[in-house]
Amino acid sequence: MKAEVLAPAKINLALHITGKRPDGFHTLKTVMQSVSLCDIVTVEKTDGENGIEISCTDKSIPTDGRNIVSKAAEAFFNRTNIPNRGIKIHIEKHIPSEAGLGGGSSDGAAVFAALNRLYGEPLTEEELCSLSAGTGADIPFCIKGGTTLCEGIGEILTPIKPLTDCHIVIGKGEKGVSTKEAYNAVDKLSETEESGFDTAVFEGSIEEIAGSCFNLFEKVSDNEEIRSIKETMLAKGALCSVMSGSGSAVFGIFTDAEQAEKACLELNGKGFFSAMCRPVDHGAKIIEIK
Repeated sequence: MKAEVLAPAKINLALHITGKRPDGFHTLKTVMQSVSLCDIVTVEKTDGENGIEISCTDKSIPTDGRNIVSKAAEAFFNRTNIPNRGIKIHIEKHIPSEAGLGGGSSDGAAVFAALNRLYGEPLTEEELCSLSAGTGADIPFCIKGGTTLCEGIGEILTPIKPLTDCHIVIGKGEKGVSTKEAYNAVDKLSETEESGFDTAVFEGSIEEIAGSCFNLFEKVSDNEEIRSIKETMLAKGALCSVMSGSGSAVFGIFTDAEQAEKACLELNGKGFFSAMCRPVDHGAKIIEIK
């Protein structure tokens, strides 16, 4: 028996670091949005074959215990006391890594959702979110998805008005960004311009939302590819162009599909990864059980 799950990428419409806890984790305030750029994760029960077997279409992704999907599976079995008699996890990768798009977290969320369904739903969605927070700060959001204000270390979720239908272009260069290094750089800032933001703005018109998008990590980025992608998107008519997460992917919000497509094609022509997508109202979504 196996489950096939859509694992959507996320973008950060706004991201501010609000503090740092004694345990070293940073607290934040961010508005996250699920988008239609998805990995596809298949989880299969292989009764009689103990362990966790992982495969991935992207050969640069580790397929051992370092992969977050392995940690997610172990956490599920430990929490439910269900014996693991063997599972296979296959990741069809479409979300670029080291991009700030939550690809790993979304894959982890897909595994939590799949295992919960395959084993008779022993946990509620809230219990899954609580459990998954210990595996990755973005996983609770990636389980729920949609348009959400996320606070704390990412585990405090408040749904807000869905993003107005629009076109989103995502671009990324070859150079990735280390999340750890990005947070270390933010820690060295003498001050930050944004002490917070008005969440109500993100329930307004698409123009108001675009005008309020920001990312604190851009203040510490020296990545020329990020600047080039932003300039291309804005020149092609994007209402805004902002880095997602700790980078290095950039998203642009468009109201015109033709302009968005032209931006996507130009980025691709310049050698960047580019994808055109839409906002979606779901996180990890099971599309088939067989």
